[in-house]
Amino acid sequence: MMVSKLMTNETAPIAVTMGDPSGIGPEIIAKMFLRRPEQRHWIVVGDPLVMQHAFAALGANVAVRTISSVDQAALDGAGLDVLASSDLAVLPPVGTVSADSGQAAYSAIATAIRLARAGSVRVIVTAPINKEALAAAGHDYPGHTEILADQGGGVRVAMMLANDEIRTVLVTIHCSLAEAIRRADYPAQMAAMRLAHAGARALGITSPRIAVAGLNPHAGEGGLFGDEEIRIIGPAIAAAQAEGIDASGPWPGDTVFMQARKGRFDVVVAQYHDQGLIPVKYMGLEKGVNVTLGLPFVRTSPDHGTAFDIAGTGTADPSSLEYAFDYALKLHVPSF
Repeated sequence: MMVSKLMTNETAPIAVTMGDPSGIGPEIIAKMFLRRPEQRHWIVVGDPLVMQHAFAALGANVAVRTISSVDQAALDGAGLDVLASSDLAVLPPVGTVSADSGQAAYSAIATAIRLARAGSVRVIVTAPINKEALAAAGHDYPGHTEILADQGGGVRVAMMLANDEIRTVLVTIHCSLAEAIRRADYPAQMAAMRLAHAGARALGITSPRIAVAGLNPHAGEGGLFGDEEIRIIGPAIAAAQAEGIDASGPWPGDTVFMQARKGRFDVVVAQYHDQGLIPVKYMGLEKGVNVTLGLPFVRTSPDHGTAFDIAGTGTADPSSLEYAFDYALKLHVPSF
């Protein structure tokens, strides 16, 4: 898709992807639209039928306008512009894994990536997807980050989870713990520190302080509990320092986030998924955001899943999606 001649990257709308239509994504998108009448310079990339149903389920009389290109969007706040990435004949089942939902969710993401790479949208905010549904639809991706890494045009990407108090960047993402240990090699350490530094600068932190967590208990205790800190992580930190990155560590994983929360560090580089995500999620999902670093465009996402257990009940909280939307507005596209 070509960029409109009248549209620059700064004036282009934000694209919000629908997420899995069997989950809470469409509902929280509809709620965000209703709760923010003064802030509607955005489009949904997804299925018009699903979004029509989302508003109807909330008892909201909102016009859902189907568009086939971004330059057709009215962006006038009177209705929601939905760029049709799929055309479902019937609604998929709510609250359960569905191949149809997985395909619709994937199509929305892939379309939004193409729009962002073309400059037609300036930011992507993604509603939650379900990994089982993606697999049922034949797409072998563990999650958003891997799709973005494959199709987004970045050389190497990393996940940053953030809230108002702490930020963490992951060395490894969606894999087993045994595989994470194998993947947490020297190049992965360097990439995570460089992306953490660039990501913090994109948030306006001019001289980011990067703390690197150890892989083993007590950061290896001088080699007593493992030597990855001595062989891999420590040398990578020294190399990052030589590049001008204010990195330190390796710090024990059980205390480094407490130090970051007290203001000692701006970003913590965590070695594996749960080491980094548990501290952020423990502080509340409503103020957590997932940022993909290393892309040529901005992408954020709420810090929760599809919540099949409450899908269709009308009780989903859109706060995390709104937080992800606002966080995206604070970011600019850095040179990673």
